[in-house]
Amino acid sequence: MDTLVPERLCTARLQLRRPATPDASGILTRYAGDPEVTRFVAWPRHRSVADSLAFVVWSDDVWSTQGAGPYLVLDASGRLVGSTGLDLETREQASTGYVLARDAWGLGYATELASEMVRLADVAGLHRLYALCHPANRASARVLEKAGLRFEGILPRHAAFPQLETGQPADVECWARARAVPTL
Repeated sequence: MDTLVPERLCTARLQLRRPATPDASGILTRYAGDPEVTRFVAWPRHRSVADSLAFVVWSDDVWSTQGAGPYLVLDASGRLVGSTGLDLETREQASTGYVLARDAWGLGYATELASEMVRLADVAGLHRLYALCHPANRASARVLEKAGLRFEGILPRHAAFPQLETGQPADVECWARARAVPTL
């Protein structure tokens, strides 16, 4: 499939690009293997480079089949600071999210990334973009609101959070932005 969105982007302070095999070690050590960073994500924390390589392989498949997918995020010095992206569910709807290394917290990167994914969804012609957030993750809820998404409600027992070790699906907040449909 042709790409729906560019494989490389730049924001005011960050570079975003499609993950590649040589990135696996950095993905593991910078964010995906950190228990604090991955506390509120819905995917299992990476425990080895093989886990991060599996993410890169999965990412390649997603980009090939959907025309969009995960981006790695690099700061102005080229240092890996996290990940974001678009997960196309239909030609009209996608989800997004982000994860940042601890030393990238509190710098405004999350809002910059979420805002860029909103812009990218508009460029791609998507009608709806949403993000899910654990109710205890107030910092992410604030980021999503600043990026222009609005709180739609709670989805009861919607997603498992492997690092929280409850063994049960948890409630999640749904934050979304829907583009206005033109009237004729």
